[in-house]
Amino acid sequence: MREQLSEERSERLAPPRSPVDGESVPRPKPRPAIGLSRRLLSEGLGTALLLGTVVGSGIMGQKLSLGNDAIALLANSLATGAALVALLLTLGPISGAHLNPAVTVAMATRRELPWGNVPAYVGVQILGAVLGVWAAHVMFDLPVLQASQHARTGIPQWVSEGIATFGLLGVIFGCASARPTAVPFAVGAYITAAYWFTSSTSFANPAVTIARSFTNTFAGIRPVDAPGFIVAQAVGALLATVLFGWLLSPASTPSPSVPEEP
Repeated sequence: MREQLSEERSERLAPPRSPVDGESVPRPKPRPAIGLSRRLLSEGLGTALLLGTVVGSGIMGQKLSLGNDAIALLANSLATGAALVALLLTLGPISGAHLNPAVTVAMATRRELPWGNVPAYVGVQILGAVLGVWAAHVMFDLPVLQASQHARTGIPQWVSEGIATFGLLGVIFGCASARPTAVPFAVGAYITAAYWFTSSTSFANPAVTIARSFTNTFAGIRPVDAPGFIVAQAVGALLATVLFGWLLSPASTPSPSVPEEP
């Protein structure tokens, strides 16, 4: 009996066999942890490319639409949504591809990121966002240093930013819980839609808000209006973190009942 149990235990611990030739298949090696410096570069680069897309597509859309703001906004929203999908797929495996201080703080609140990494993440996101705006100016032969004169303020726009950020975090949490591979596509689709159902055109990102105050183009926001947006985004992110933390907790998700065998 002891010999039989020993043989069974050895078979369980042995490497899996190939279904073709019965040879042992080597177990995959664990992926080494990615260092903080690489993750920070990923966040900064991704946010820069995102803002280059937001501002650049706004400039191009406005140039080609001949004054039709609806066409310009359509071009801006489609380009932004597509870029988000591409960036999240590319950089997600490196840093998580937050590209957004609201997402970073929410992930730390959920203990998915050490709090000690948050200041560095947020800092490189803001820096990358500003560099992305300046890159867009260079691409379209505009003065690099600008300050926006585009007024975006008032209760309707603040409420829009709160709702947009709440929805964005909810989409991320829900998809990450049920279908993690769908997160890039869900985020891109949501932001594309949110451009159109919010009066603020859905910034939903403090780093984006700060950076867009440095461009006096279609995508800009006056520096004086940026704090109102950021406060609204913080409120929306906090509400989403609390609510979806409860909705997606194991205690609040009933397990499907299993019928008893006759």
